[in-house]
Amino acid sequence: MMPGMDGPTTLRALRTLPDTEAVPAIFMTARALPGEILALKAEGAVGVITKPFDPMTLADQLRALWETQDV
Repeated sequence: MMPGMDGPTTLRALRTLPDTEAVPAIFMTARALPGEILALKAEGAVGVITKPFDPMTLADQLRALWETQDV
């Protein structure tokens, strides 16, 4: 949990700023229910990595999600 503001609220705030409106966002969360993942993607997330995650494969997961973007 983030203090003061949750992830989706933070992403909505970032989308209102010219410098961050197009920055790809990847959520890391313990909430892995399909409906919650769909909701995060509906908010504009590029992807969702669920906790606990394997630190040995995290870089590959992030790279795979990054490569889906046109940045």
